[in-house]
Amino acid sequence: MLDALTPIAPTTRLMFGCVAVYVGEQIVLILRDRKDYPADNGVWLATVVEHHASLRTEFPRMRSIGLFGREVTHWQLIPAAAPDFEEAALRACRLILERDPRIGKVPKRRRVSRRRR
Repeated sequence: MLDALTPIAPTTRLMFGCVAVYVGEQIVLILRDRKDYPADNGVWLATVVEHHASLRTEFPRMRSIGLFGREVTHWQLIPAAAPDFEEAALRACRLILERDPRIGKVPKRRRVSRRRR
């Protein structure tokens, strides 16, 4: 996936034992392949609820992240176990390359405690 995004110079950061993918200030994806809760392995899309329906036309097997314990989450998953996983993951990369506004968000800044300053 990172190779597919090379034209827009993505950066990565470790996050929750996964790889977060950023384009500029926006987080666009999290790549997850862990032994715990394998049902949520795959590509996590950074999005908002308002875009779920239109993204589901692009990714019919897309769903909310189960390990968060909520029915609907902003993060949406393209499951690694899906039969069309590779095709769907590359389609997500194409949308990101096209700067599709449905994928990506600027994370909230964390407040630094007085102790850490």
